[in-house]
Amino acid sequence: MNLRQKSREHRHPTSMPFYLPAILALILCLSVCGKVAAQAGGITSITQDFDAHRRKAPQEKLFLHLDRPVYACGETMWFKVYSVDGTLHQPLDLSKVAYVEVLDTAHRPVLQAKVALNNGTGNGSFILPASLSSGNYTVRAYTNWMKNAGPDFFFEQPVTIVNTFRQLEAPGATQAPGYAVQFFPEGGHLVAGIAGKVAFKAVDKVSGKGVAFTGELQDQSGGVIATFAPHKFGMGHFTFTPEKEEKYTAVISLADGKMIRQALPAVQDRGYAMQLKEAGAGRLKISVSQAGVQGARVYLLGHTRQQVAIAEEALVNEGKAIFLIEEEKLADGITHFTIFTPERQPVCERLYFKRPTQALQLELTANKSTYGTRDKVALDLVAQTAAGTGTRANLSMAVYRLDSLQQSISGDIESYLWLTSDLKGSVENPGYYFSGAGATDRQAMDNLMLTHGWSRFKWESMIGKQPAPLQYLPEYNGHLIQGKVTHRATGAPAPGIATYLSSPGKHIRLYNTISGTDGRVTFEAVNFFGERDIVVQSDFTKDSTYHFEIFSPFSDKYSTRKLPALNLTEQLAQELTLRHVQTQVQHAFVGSRANGIVTASPDTTTFYGTPDERYFLDDYKRFRVMEEVMREYVPGVMVRRQGGKFRFMVMNRPYRTVFQNNPMVLLDGVPVFDIDRIMAFDPLQVQRLDVVTSRFLNRGQVHEGVVSYTTYKGDLGGFELHSKALLQAYEGLQLQREFYAPTYETPEQKQSRLADLRNLLHWAPALVLETGQQQQTHFYTSDQTGTYLVVVQGLTEDGHIGSKVLTLKVHQPLVRK
Repeated sequence: MNLRQKSREHRHPTSMPFYLPAILALILCLSVCGKVAAQAGGITSITQDFDAHRRKAPQEKLFLHLDRPVYACGETMWFKVYSVDGTLHQPLDLSKVAYVEVLDTAHRPVLQAKVALNNGTGNGSFILPASLSSGNYTVRAYTNWMKNAGPDFFFEQPVTIVNTFRQLEAPGATQAPGYAVQFFPEGGHLVAGIAGKVAFKAVDKVSGKGVAFTGELQDQSGGVIATFAPHKFGMGHFTFTPEKEEKYTAVISLADGKMIRQALPAVQDRGYAMQLKEAGAGRLKISVSQAGVQGARVYLLGHTRQQVAIAEEALVNEGKAIFLIEEEKLADGITHFTIFTPERQPVCERLYFKRPTQALQLELTANKSTYGTRDKVALDLVAQTAAGTGTRANLSMAVYRLDSLQQSISGDIESYLWLTSDLKGSVENPGYYFSGAGATDRQAMDNLMLTHGWSRFKWESMIGKQPAPLQYLPEYNGHLIQGKVTHRATGAPAPGIATYLSSPGKHIRLYNTISGTDGRVTFEAVNFFGERDIVVQSDFTKDSTYHFEIFSPFSDKYSTRKLPALNLTEQLAQELTLRHVQTQVQHAFVGSRANGIVTASPDTTTFYGTPDERYFLDDYKRFRVMEEVMREYVPGVMVRRQGGKFRFMVMNRPYRTVFQNNPMVLLDGVPVFDIDRIMAFDPLQVQRLDVVTSRFLNRGQVHEGVVSYTTYKGDLGGFELHSKALLQAYEGLQLQREFYAPTYETPEQKQSRLADLRNLLHWAPALVLETGQQQQTHFYTSDQTGTYLVVVQGLTEDGHIGSKVLTLKVHQPLVRK
């Protein structure tokens, strides 16, 4: 035997056949341990991903307090805007502009406004034109930042507008009744062999309201498994245990005799089911059952308006995992409970509503039980927290007449922020859940949670993925005017182009930017109020082949909510006639006072501040040629000709040198890049000339001095813009109107023969109650008797929300004093 053969026969114990099993065991162990480690960090990583998305895209909510629910053409719609943090419901000073629209039933905007926001509030109005048809409309509001989330997150409120200038249209053919029935398994799925709750909702397609019915749940053979009926607003639930490979059908019998057969969602052979119950002692019990799937544990994430309250894991024992939740750990409002598998896949979700305990308590008292016409009303208002302490509150108040057309508004700031803003679709009578019997109707609220389960986000876009880039920026400082620069010949984007937007006027409004890689431009137009002409251009002395476009800032995306058709019957003819007379009389006797514009204080500061030289040309001998004016009176600017063209060379006084390039030349705030054109302009049109004799930096662009001409009227004085410049009308932030109401303090005023047929007695959009103080509000009744509703709502700086209503009776006095 040679040494080589011997070495083959006496292998070391650590040679391959001996340690291969050990290696395989080690690999298996590492794989299992890695999976265990991943599972152990599962709920932590889920929470981290969730928080990363929340920080990337904080929620913003808007609420509008409308002065009343029904309007006539010719009247003014008044509103107050509240902007709040979507999580804490505290006033949010993120956006400086709210976009408010009135949409018809086809989602066509008939009125639009940009409303200035300051410290989270703003107010505005619409004068309703006679061109509108009678019908139901939607008032919606959002910010530029909210457009990232989509139209389902915009504020929407239905209103009715009647056009009393047109004859009452004959009712068309009655639409055949139609019904929509939906079923919602608790947690999302029916799983064979697991008992579960199934919620249902049945609504009239025409009115959108819930309907009464009786129902049976039948199996494939027609056997009745369960019977059910709605509890409130067409909603309810039943419980049963689905069987494998069985199909179930609900048979609905409606009050009008119609019968509907509706299949339930398919039964899954394998999967997860979820049940939530109140366990007593302030606790909730969440049971997770699984069938036909493997998994030693499940994870539960509970968040209220994206603020994580619960993040737990539970072991699965005999196909079931139990979570016991202390309700006090949950924030007020809607909490989303989501179940995740060990692989971090969401499999079940359930909503739960915790009634708010930190409400704003408003005390509203009147100085009389009844009032006469043209009588003075004094209302005392106090705001307190649930603890009984005074607090600073920002409120709004409306007082309007109730009649057969106009009743109280169902929803308010409480029901919107706590409830409907976090639910998809329409909620019938949301105010029911916060007052009277509805405030204690736990079953109705739970049915609502079961039938409106929906998230403001998609889990699959969040877990384990980087947040998607956001398209729309928040308007931190003012309105963002956006557009695009393209090559005129090809339509291709033109990147890197210095672009200027200006609005001709005596007060300079000049904004500049550089186009991005996609050609888009954004101008931050601070304090840009009213309808104005805007001019968009680049330096045409360098290149005149660009095309400019300005985008509308209003969203062209719409929610799926639908409005019922307006049914004006002959029984309302008398009320419509009265409303028509009221509108006509108010216009005749009050006139423009009813809609007086509060003039915005103009921003008289220029972007260049105080000029180094300022010339009022009327103080000098007037020349008819601009070249003579510049050479004789303006020592800070040297006039030169080069290559047959004029040039301006501004003195650089800090360094006692002369700039070699043309300065920024403006005429009424509009850049003029060709000096020949300004030299050809009539100097007799110019009232003032400013000169900046130093290098100036404006929004990232450097100018070698500034020469600014201002005409007498700020209208360019007949100067012709470059043919390639974009000139268009643009509506800036809405100028505020002042609510007008007459006073009757003297006998002469009370005896005035001028009719007062106001149905809106008072509108106060900016009531601020200081800590612990009582505030009194005064106004006068009109000549209209009847019942009036006082509506007050608002919130505090720390997020306490409240509303209050009070009715006033107005009768005709026997003798008017």
